[in-house]
Amino acid sequence: MIRTFRHGEFAAVDLVAAKGGQVVSVCLPARNEEQTVGPIIEALRSRLVDTVGLVDEIVVIDDHSSDRTADLAAAAGAKVFDAESVLAEYGEGHGKGEAMWKSLFVSSGDLIVWCDADVRDFDTDYVVGLLGPLLTCPDLQFVKGFYDRPIGPDGHGGGRVTELVARPVLSLLFPHLAAIVQPLAGEYAGRREALEQLPFVQGYGVDLGLLIDLAERFGAETIGQVDLGTRVHRNRTLEELSPQAMSVLQTALRRADRQLIGEAAVLARPGTDPVTIAVAERPALTSVPEYHRFTA
Repeated sequence: MIRTFRHGEFAAVDLVAAKGGQVVSVCLPARNEEQTVGPIIEALRSRLVDTVGLVDEIVVIDDHSSDRTADLAAAAGAKVFDAESVLAEYGEGHGKGEAMWKSLFVSSGDLIVWCDADVRDFDTDYVVGLLGPLLTCPDLQFVKGFYDRPIGPDGHGGGRVTELVARPVLSLLFPHLAAIVQPLAGEYAGRREALEQLPFVQGYGVDLGLLIDLAERFGAETIGQVDLGTRVHRNRTLEELSPQAMSVLQTALRRADRQLIGEAAVLARPGTDPVTIAVAERPALTSVPEYHRFTA
């Protein structure tokens, strides 16, 4: 059973004692987010690092940005890493899942919080809400956020890829996860000891892949979700969303039956060039020799 926690249920000052000696890392995968990444980091530093000490480090993985994302993130106080230079022997590092995998490698936290870097109205209560269940419920391994999205007709539910692909796929193939309100939400947190045992899909299938793999390895009852209130972020075009939807579908089908789909698929759309969507995954960090040297 997926446990659900209320919006505003946790307060930062109350969680500091529950944190004990655990280290908390907030990680932001970012690509061309110069408009939003700085204010997000500044809010985290002022409210959760300097004021209460709930967060210990802020890590940004710059995923081949062509703007000032890396410079502005560093100026705001984050530890910034170039995706291409982290574990370079495993690849250059394109894609959200790749950036997340590399952020897990370079961060030091016992608890890892991931947030999207394109949020225009970022609230540090997102981080507090995600940490609350992990710090107060020792049996939980992972917490997923959900929120109202005011760009929709009524503000409820997920985005287009969630409603048209992810939710039907979960209901059909993984019904034990159908209660997840927004399976593709970019705000979530987990324990390193669990996350380091999981593979990471390189692209946009990472969100769904982590949910499915966590439930299979540790049980769906170790996953929680929390209402984070309202979230505003940029609304992508259908042309941008189609490859995301393909990656999500590939990830789900491979986990349902790995013989069902090969190493790549071609997204064909009338009037546009075909796009090849690979299904590459990065291995669990516990199997990466460099990780053991890094954590020693």
